[in-house]
Amino acid sequence: MNIPACRFAVIGGSGTLSSDFPLGAGDAGVRVILDKLVFETPYGTSPEFRLFAVDDTPVLTCRMHGWRQKVSRADASKQVFWVLREAGVKRIIAEGGVGSVNPLLDPRDFVIPHDYIDLSLRKDVQLEGHYLLVMREALCPEMRQALLDSTRRRFTGRIFNRGVYAVTDGRHFESPAEIAMLKGHADIVGQSLCPEVYLAREIGACFAGLYFVVNYGEGLVQAWSHQELRDIFYNDAPMISRVILDAIRALGETGACECASLRKETLLKGIYSQ
Repeated sequence: MNIPACRFAVIGGSGTLSSDFPLGAGDAGVRVILDKLVFETPYGTSPEFRLFAVDDTPVLTCRMHGWRQKVSRADASKQVFWVLREAGVKRIIAEGGVGSVNPLLDPRDFVIPHDYIDLSLRKDVQLEGHYLLVMREALCPEMRQALLDSTRRRFTGRIFNRGVYAVTDGRHFESPAEIAMLKGHADIVGQSLCPEVYLAREIGACFAGLYFVVNYGEGLVQAWSHQELRDIFYNDAPMISRVILDAIRALGETGACECASLRKETLLKGIYSQ
């Protein structure tokens, strides 16, 4: 099957999972073009993609970062980004639920992070490795601004336009000692910003994420409730979907940011040419 050409992609996380993104947004300008698209990649069979249009703009999306049983998260990431590269995607929006590390954050706060700390074990996840990736401004400032503007239009709660995302491996939540270690260094914690941020830079795409605080980190403020977590996932998904669709409408296919210039040719040509 041929991979459809498009410039935008949404990597869906737990925030939109229950809303059948983008259909749960109830947006009259959205239509599904093709569904259940699966592609063969050099890293295995891809997860299912959906091709939809926001007005006249085509967008590719997959659910939960492509994670699924019997496929490692590293392989899933490579499959997803290989497909996005072949499609010509240049703008990628990710979303997800996160825990708080900063004790001033509460459930149902939005954070649009500007930086990250990678504590995962998935650091050597790349496609062909032809590039030197400069991780300055890893999260595109133009896309972050578009997400901030669209969130302000749709959401009356607290929105933070800066923050540091600490990435852990999961699938378990972090221990109180791990949260205490991160306190003062990060604001939110989750499992889904790396290696996506590296792979986006490798394929020459801008990347930004919208993250909804769904629980207090262990040992902070109070013990979190599984019922509250469930309520957030099911009740707020349509709103999160609308925020993302609004941001796509506000963004051009390419920007005036420096994201594309931060991918350099590798200096290790003798190694990667073999």
